[in-house]
Amino acid sequence: MERKEFLRSLGAGAAFALTFPCLQGCSKDEIDGNLVDEPTGIDFTIDLTSAEASNLSENGGFILKNLVVVARNLQGEYVAASQVCSHQSYDQVRFVDQSGGIFYCDVHGSRFGQDGTPLNQVDGTPARALTVYNTELDGSILRVYE
Repeated sequence: MERKEFLRSLGAGAAFALTFPCLQGCSKDEIDGNLVDEPTGIDFTIDLTSAEASNLSENGGFILKNLVVVARNLQGEYVAASQVCSHQSYDQVRFVDQSGGIFYCDVHGSRFGQDGTPLNQVDGTPARALTVYNTELDGSILRVYE
């Protein structure tokens, strides 16, 4: 092998060695979540006295059910939104008690108001609203529906 060929092959190998870890750093395996489709036909109930709903006993608490984040906001009202982020469809939306209570996706930092309104822009792309569902309380039964 001539010196020129050796240096050229070394350059390509070095470039690959440097960029491969960067490309892998953003792979799906590094993100603790899944790419999923937006849920449709949402209509379910939660018994607020059940163990499943224990996190809803206090303001700011939330549970995940059927790809929906069901939360008791900081004012004690029940709100529900898609667990699937409108940014890139990761199932990582949660309710957090920042800024009076927001829906937040920690994959890329997308933030949404309780009405689904985007509160920030990620990756320079226009933000889309997060799907929000209706909630209806009848005694200790909470209905979440479209």
